[in-house]
Amino acid sequence: MRVLVTGSSTGIGRALALRLLDAGHAVWGWARSDQTELAAARPTFRASRADVADWPAVRAAAAEIATAWGGLDALVTCAGVQGEIGRALAADPARWSATVRANLDGTYFALRACAPLLERAERRAKVVCFSGGGATKPRPNFSAYGAAKTAVVRLVETIATEEQGRPLDINALAPGAIHTRLTEEVLALGPAVAGEAEYAAAQRQRAGDPAPLARALDCVEWLLSPRSDGLSGRLIAAPWDPWTTLRPADLAGGETYTLRRVVPPGA
Repeated sequence: MRVLVTGSSTGIGRALALRLLDAGHAVWGWARSDQTELAAARPTFRASRADVADWPAVRAAAAEIATAWGGLDALVTCAGVQGEIGRALAADPARWSATVRANLDGTYFALRACAPLLERAERRAKVVCFSGGGATKPRPNFSAYGAAKTAVVRLVETIATEEQGRPLDINALAPGAIHTRLTEEVLALGPAVAGEAEYAAAQRQRAGDPAPLARALDCVEWLLSPRSDGLSGRLIAAPWDPWTTLRPADLAGGETYTLRRVVPPGA
């Protein structure tokens, strides 16, 4: 497959790029950081320097892929920032907005720029958009990040509905608690800013084993494979959902693994 991974210079994005390369896929990575070292070491890896929240930069990076590859078979949007952290009603408005823009616009811009490329997929096109903590329940002190990641899930659901009938599967993925640079940011801020619960969780992530990351990468590979054909518009939690045994046909027409309002019985 020809796969584009955003946020491929660090964390889950870098781990995913390496996993896909090892599996024999051609990978194009977008990141703000330089990736020439990986490109030199792995001949099937190419890279563009781009801030995914900058539409002209994203459009130019997509044009590079169009020239070199002609199309894409899959897109995985891993790029994201925690940004402004603290009580929502005491947050810096500019930094709060920039956090939402980086996570939400950064996902949408990649989707929009790559849409024509995915139409040229060699088989059914696949898109995986990373959601995250705060998307399905309140996450105190991380309102900007959580609001943006919730919006990403709704964006995925909307696109899946709009593109129904076309050879495209688009899903959101909650990777679970994984030690990345975002974990280190929380630890650096300390409990007074991030909150006691978030700080304690970050400590556990730092001391934890690599199994959650491996399972998240396994889930991405499953979502990119023919085994998930027909599954679209869903939010899959890699650590908890039984995605290894999911049959997309069993979910057709239902609301399992979606964001919905719960109403009382008989309402």
